[in-house]
Amino acid sequence: MNRSSIAPSVLAALVALTWLPSVAAAGEIYGKITFNGAAVGEGATVAARCGTKSYPAVKTDRTGTYNLVVAETGKCTLTVTHQGKTATVDVASYEDAAQADIVLELKDGQLTARRR
Repeated sequence: MNRSSIAPSVLAALVALTWLPSVAAAGEIYGKITFNGAAVGEGATVAARCGTKSYPAVKTDRTGTYNLVVAETGKCTLTVTHQGKTATVDVASYEDAAQADIVLELKDGQLTARRR
């Protein structure tokens, strides 16, 4: 190998090593969402706001499970959208993963969310 082919490899390794700690420090919020006693299935979305930072919505899978990765720890507000209606629920984010199973209910035509 010559020096010109080693330099890009070393640079790529250094970039990966500097990026890795920021990913490792990120928190994960995950859980299952139910509505009327059953999983919401695919298509519901969950977005997060932690402090001043917003995170884009992720879709639930066929079992109603979602998974968000956030950089902040502390209080986060999740916004759940299901069948065209939205509801919010507060959760705590930690450096380690935090499970937040959510129960959706319709009350007076409004979607509400609570932790299970």
